Amino acid sequence: MNKMIKKIMILTLGTLILTFGFFFFIMPFNLTIGGISGIAMSLNAFVPQIPTGIFVMIMDTILYIIAFIILGKSFGVLSIYCSFIFASSTTLLEILLPNFKPLTDDILINLIFGIIISAAGMALVINQGASTGGTDIIAMIIRKYFSIDVGKCMLVADFFVVLLGMYTFGTKSGMYAMLGIFINSIVIDKAIAGLNTRVNMMITSDKYKEINAYIIDQISRGSTIYKAVGGFSDNEKFVINTIVSR
Repeated sequence: MNKMIKKIMILTLGTLILTFGFFFFIMPFNLTIGGISGIAMSLNAFVPQIPTGIFVMIMDTILYIIAFIILGKSFGVLSIYCSFIFASSTTLLEILLPNFKPLTDDILINLIFGIIISAAGMALVINQGASTGGTDIIAMIIRKYFSIDVGKCMLVADFFVVLLGMYTFGTKSGMYAMLGIFINSIVIDKAIAGLNTRVNMMITSDKYKEINAYIIDQISRGSTIYKAVGGFSDNEKFVINTIVSR
């Protein structure tokens, strides 16, 4: 139960980080940097009466049916939760801040900050075995069958979304968005790699039994205990070897 609560908290945090980067940096400049959100922004330009968040919900529903069939129930349920958080928080921000102005007029700065923030949130979600919907799901399906990094899979899927955005919002916006999906691909793969980095720890202590009990009972990690002899002191020692996350 505790592990599931922790997973839900990380998924919520990751999705809210994604929403923050998307709404405050990406949306004001109509940067359709891929994903269902990019398609939703293009559709919202043609039908402004319907909020972007609603378009996201509709399209995600279709993709989640596919996700349940191909990627499994657990992935589908967690992804639906993240999609709901993203769509509802985006819609809420649109209602509360209908005339939001960009924090800066520099489109490139907004693109870089928006991509880095959004990709960091997305990486947290993907690393927990879920997605925020849209092309994330397509990328996960491609990875399942072809063992390609998620970021590269998303680059392929998002390329076509950017073409739609270029048609809707113009060449300049589309070219910035094209740059954005390349940055997004790199940041997501690097962030996931960083989250999955493990540290091999070698611990020498007279209280090795207490330390080993803590490793096993409190942080739920495995360990191996070696009997060693000090090279200088020639005293017998015990060494605990364990691998933990950063």
